[in-house]
Amino acid sequence: MLDSAIIARWRYEGDMAPLRVLVVGCGNMGRSHARAYHNLDGYELVGLVARRPNTREALSAELGGVATFSDFEAAYAETKPDVVSINTYPDTHAAIARTALRGGSHVFCEKPLAETVEEAQEIADLAAQQQRKVVVGYILRVHPAWQKFIEVAQTLGKPLVMRMNLNQQSRGKDWATHKALMDSMSPIVDCGVHYVDVMCQMTRSRPVRVSAIQARLSDELEAGMYNYGQLQVTFADGSVGWYEAGWGPMMSETAYFVKDVVGPKGCVSITEREGERKEGSADVDSHTATNSLKVHWQDRDADDEFTRPDEWIDTTDEPDHDGLCLREQEFLLDAIVNNVDLTDHVDDAVNSLRVVLAADRSAREGRTIDL
Repeated sequence: MLDSAIIARWRYEGDMAPLRVLVVGCGNMGRSHARAYHNLDGYELVGLVARRPNTREALSAELGGVATFSDFEAAYAETKPDVVSINTYPDTHAAIARTALRGGSHVFCEKPLAETVEEAQEIADLAAQQQRKVVVGYILRVHPAWQKFIEVAQTLGKPLVMRMNLNQQSRGKDWATHKALMDSMSPIVDCGVHYVDVMCQMTRSRPVRVSAIQARLSDELEAGMYNYGQLQVTFADGSVGWYEAGWGPMMSETAYFVKDVVGPKGCVSITEREGERKEGSADVDSHTATNSLKVHWQDRDADDEFTRPDEWIDTTDEPDHDGLCLREQEFLLDAIVNNVDLTDHVDDAVNSLRVVLAADRSAREGRTIDL
């Protein structure tokens, strides 16, 4: 976390002007990130870009009258931003990032970084060439409860068995958003990068092969697209993990949120003491909410009774969605101000994309893919 005293020092002593930010895309993620830039002294929000006039004008009014635009290229030329924040659909990410980096801007990009590994690597290489910072929106990396989840998982020995899903029963605007996302990529690609990234952090090992299954559960989708998938990853250290994602009005609200890791020494799970979640599976805040971590140890005595009680780690004071987006923008600000090397961060984003795209290929071709 960036020390607010650092921001105050270079803002008010004239060491560095606030970073001018252009936000592209004003949906759920764009709104939250725009609020973060508005609330952090190190940034100056200079423009909002969105296709729908009511969307951008409503956010502009909320944030005090920020300039609005319908076209990114025109907005970029007029505002000359230090930072471009990309919160659009995935099929536009690479093109916007290339324009921003070539123009000398730093980039925040919601996941995934691009639609292909080749495009993602091109952006990584361009950022290095231009000496600009790129932060990818892996929101779980700044989440204190998820950081604790990963930390505990790393104490469970090897190999690990990692079981995760995030199925979403969506309708109305949520289903419309999901269908728009599926114009360019499947649920196991769009959401899977988050959880494959978490698995890689837990194992600190190299993924070696991936397999996947898929099902098309709606005739409202474009030809060749599916709205349910599950991937299975095997790591070099023998660890294994699966991730499941399904979107749509037909999806079950039962067992839609599973975050569970097992190792030789025990297990850790994200769960709730009450056994029920308060929001539906399509609610954006519920996607990162943890409530509690439950830790179980396999230690037993001579009578084969467990010797350690299960441990509950309370996480109910975790940040909400806007608070997590603010942490992401503090991370970017720190990287720019203090010239933090983000090579590993960007490489991890490229590698997790490589795994989920291989999983998508596996699901479509019906075979295991060696990585």
